[in-house]
Amino acid sequence: MKQTNKIIPNIWFNSNEGKISEIITYYKTIFCNDFQEGQIIRLGETPSGNSEMCEVQIFDQKYVLLSTEKKHHPLNDAISLMLQCEDQNEIDKYWNYFTKEGEESQCGWCIDKYGLRWQVVPVNMGELMTKPNAFEVMMKQKKIIIAEYLK
Repeated sequence: MKQTNKIIPNIWFNSNEGKISEIITYYKTIFCNDFQEGQIIRLGETPSGNSEMCEVQIFDQKYVLLSTEKKHHPLNDAISLMLQCEDQNEIDKYWNYFTKEGEESQCGWCIDKYGLRWQVVPVNMGELMTKPNAFEVMMKQKKIIIAEYLK
């Protein structure tokens, strides 16, 4: 895998029997060709049960995904990934996928089925926030609806 960044986020998940393959499949399903996986490294039995890890790249950004059998450190709102989308169709695609088995929050935030927090926003969110009443519009939204900022 090509080195693309000096600091690599390491995301700790909990999965069935600590298998990283189910997590890889989940993200590869939505990111398709923009998702590349490395070799699965089996760590074996740890204090958190069976554990595995894998380096992946999503949109050329490198991550290390770690999965353990027992929930050790649950993901929370302290960190999230912002996904900048080109248009409403792309927002809908990612939002619908992550919330299908996850949950909606507000202002474009959602939680996927593994507990990872995402903020699914248009690439021009900064520009949209300069529109009159933009903050009020955003506070009323769960999924970002671009057209509501343009009224």
